[in-house]
Amino acid sequence: MHPSRKLAFATAAVCLFLLALVASVAALMQLSGDEGAISLGDRVAALVMLTLLACALAVAALRELHARYLRASLRLAEEVGALVAHGGVRIGDYAAAELSAVARAINQLATVRDALESDVAGRVREARASLEEERSRLAALMADLNQSVVVCNLDGRVLLYNQRAHEELSGQAEVGGAELLGLGRSIYTVFDRSLIAHALERLQETRDEHAASGGAQFVTVTRGGRLLRAHMSPVLAADSDPAANAGLGTLTGFVLILDDITTDNERDARRDGLIQTLTEGGRGPLGNIRAAAETLSDFTDMAPEQRERFLGVIRDEARALSQHLEKAANAFSDDLRVRWPLEEMLGAELAAAAVRRIGERCPIVARTENVDESLWLRIDSFGLLQALSYLAARLHDEYEIRDVRLALSRGGRLAQLDLMWVGTPMNNETAMNWEMDSMNSGGEATSLSVRDVVDRCNGEIWFQRERASHRAYFRILLPIVNAPKDVAHSKSPARQGSRPEFYDFDLFRRSAASNQLDDRPLNELTYTVFDTETTGLDPSGGDEIIQIGATRIVNRRLLGNECFDQLVDPQRTLSTESIRIHGITPDLLAGQPTIVTVLPAFHAFCADTVLVAHNAAFDMRFLQLKEEHLGVRFEQPVLDTLLLSAVLHPNQEMHRLEAIAERLGVSVIGRHTALGDAMVTGEVFLKMLPLLAAMGIHTLRQAREASEKTYHARIQY
Repeated sequence: MHPSRKLAFATAAVCLFLLALVASVAALMQLSGDEGAISLGDRVAALVMLTLLACALAVAALRELHARYLRASLRLAEEVGALVAHGGVRIGDYAAAELSAVARAINQLATVRDALESDVAGRVREARASLEEERSRLAALMADLNQSVVVCNLDGRVLLYNQRAHEELSGQAEVGGAELLGLGRSIYTVFDRSLIAHALERLQETRDEHAASGGAQFVTVTRGGRLLRAHMSPVLAADSDPAANAGLGTLTGFVLILDDITTDNERDARRDGLIQTLTEGGRGPLGNIRAAAETLSDFTDMAPEQRERFLGVIRDEARALSQHLEKAANAFSDDLRVRWPLEEMLGAELAAAAVRRIGERCPIVARTENVDESLWLRIDSFGLLQALSYLAARLHDEYEIRDVRLALSRGGRLAQLDLMWVGTPMNNETAMNWEMDSMNSGGEATSLSVRDVVDRCNGEIWFQRERASHRAYFRILLPIVNAPKDVAHSKSPARQGSRPEFYDFDLFRRSAASNQLDDRPLNELTYTVFDTETTGLDPSGGDEIIQIGATRIVNRRLLGNECFDQLVDPQRTLSTESIRIHGITPDLLAGQPTIVTVLPAFHAFCADTVLVAHNAAFDMRFLQLKEEHLGVRFEQPVLDTLLLSAVLHPNQEMHRLEAIAERLGVSVIGRHTALGDAMVTGEVFLKMLPLLAAMGIHTLRQAREASEKTYHARIQY
């Protein structure tokens, strides 16, 4: 029975008891008293007043006892449940001394429990040290690979990817960062489903035939137009009956290793075109030369004028053929040089490394001067460092130069790397010889020359003197490239401070045969936790969304690196009251995309997930009002942490996000920003999952049905 009903029944029983008691007293007074001394009306009035006073005192006493003991005991039970589920949570003080004593005893037990858990956790950490070391090595290896790697389960859900795959497959990030690739997302948003299915069939066939190479290959095109060559390898699990599968494990997923062959394909196409042009363009001149040569050979007594005419034909056709060959060679020379592996490097880092290397290899003081910090170069850094230290060593050995400067600046579309010094003049012929000689300095010998290294980098080098300042320098011109994408990513606030969580192997346990979402355990679902900031509190009255923030929960992990965070131009004015709450001013919204662009991007971000929000009815109303106009529908299941809090803690008076977070030991950071609130809501929701399980709520259906029975579910917007 509900506590409030118990209180009502107890109050009624006490009142009936008091009425019976007062009636008995009145009867005794009537029998023993002097009937003439007190009138009947006075007696009735006295009895009524006495009855009401007694009832009021009884009700007040019962309410106080109910609040101090019965309801407080229920609150204590709820807090004990939170304490049992989460370490670090403690029970507060109570008005009743008895309950306070119980709370102190429980807190002491919790302290002992936390100490034991800490000791066990320490032992577990020690036992997992080797595993974590291997995991870190894997993460570092995956991050540094030049190839794209994606690991999926049989459902096509992504459970591992590296930074290169993130760059190549996501392409240009959509509005708010709604990218195509992410943990738990489907690989079929990137590749055609039938293509993957066909490759899986081939993979299975090769395994059935016991082929040594259990892989399949295919070529595909990304949405950004890049041509990729993919190699698919199986991920196997040990079977319970290996003999049944002839030693082969069960196929649980697949690995995709991707190579971007766009540039190679374009270069091969250019080469084929040049070969064809060379063939077609050379056939005519060669035919003419052959005909003229055969004529001269067959007619040795030809007149001098005719002989000169045929010789002129040979000269002209040979000249045309030579020009044709030279043109083809020049057109293909850049492609030949590109084949040497080059790296993208910040120019300032190259200059700093050169200063260190020169100082280590020869007794010269090297410094940088006027270095442009923004220049990125595509170079053979090892070869260039060898060349610079070789030139510095020869300057010291042959001209006793003891001080050099390295400068890096932009000269049009090229970077100018200067090795400068002041001292004895050197002629151009000597400088040319240094450039062409094989490099041999500091005990390192190589057959390459300085010019060979510069040519590899698609650059040029020359020597120059400034007579007025007595300064001379070698100037190397190098191509400038754009900063790599991963540099921009590393500066993103969402990614700062930790290695991106790009893997989750527990997703292998999912299968397409799992039940519908309503019957799926809460721990197995993928969630999008979101929040909105708005111009006001009346979605039906014209208020609009000005910010959407969201993050994802995959396999009970909050993925702080897979976020959606986007301001929205509401195309209406903001009230001063709303600005005071969320701090978003009109100038921050100027130039931002409208909801017409943002909402479809958010819809793609939260596809195939369960939506989670605090007071979700408010946020969902804003989304639903835009569905018909924008042609998107948010048909995903929705869970509300406000309603779940009412299910877990029905005796608590406050179910605001801050109050729930405090009860569950969650730190509140970034309140009243959409992404900040989404992060807090996600952490609160994860804390709720074990409490729901303790109440027997394990599936999505059970959580939704329990939420719908709470009083707060009646709120509408």
